[in-house]
Amino acid sequence: MKTPLKVVSINDRAVRDLRYIRETMERAGSFTAVPGWGGVLMGATALVTAVITYSIESRQAWFVAWMAEAVVAAALGVLAMLRKTRIPATLFQGPGRKFAMSLFPALAGGAVLTGVLYHQNLFALMPGVWLLLYGVAIMSGGTYSVKIVPLMGAVFMAVGTVALLVPWAWAQWCMAAGFGGLQIIFGAIIARRHGG
Repeated sequence: MKTPLKVVSINDRAVRDLRYIRETMERAGSFTAVPGWGGVLMGATALVTAVITYSIESRQAWFVAWMAEAVVAAALGVLAMLRKTRIPATLFQGPGRKFAMSLFPALAGGAVLTGVLYHQNLFALMPGVWLLLYGVAIMSGGTYSVKIVPLMGAVFMAVGTVALLVPWAWAQWCMAAGFGGLQIIFGAIIARRHGG
């Protein structure tokens, strides 16, 4: 005895097809919520920190100032991304999730290395390590974003490499150029070409 064919309504099929299309587009799309103006603000706060810390002789005070800057910059970046997406859930789905998961390992590695360098009093290596690993994070996350983001990461990596090879005073200029200047330049480009 044959089983009767199951009749699927056109509405059910349309909903299923639309869900499939949406999920496919989310997996294939790029993450465009990289904050341009947020990047400009992050760069501006870094330039202020670079000016303040350039003549500080205490490496401990220098370190505390840059850690405070990192917290401020991270908060600005997250707030700018949330503002740009307008729907916070999209940060944790599809390309947004891939972007975050690609960004996180290098940033976590940078945090671990910072702790080790701090405990070993190797402050001279911090500017290069920070710039280099920030560049790695941006380049890696940028594989799921607009094309200029990986380029930004590569330039940060180059500046970080230079900072590892030059004396302390020059490494400070690299911090200003990278976290300040590059962040402002690329932030402005992203804001102009890809919105906010």
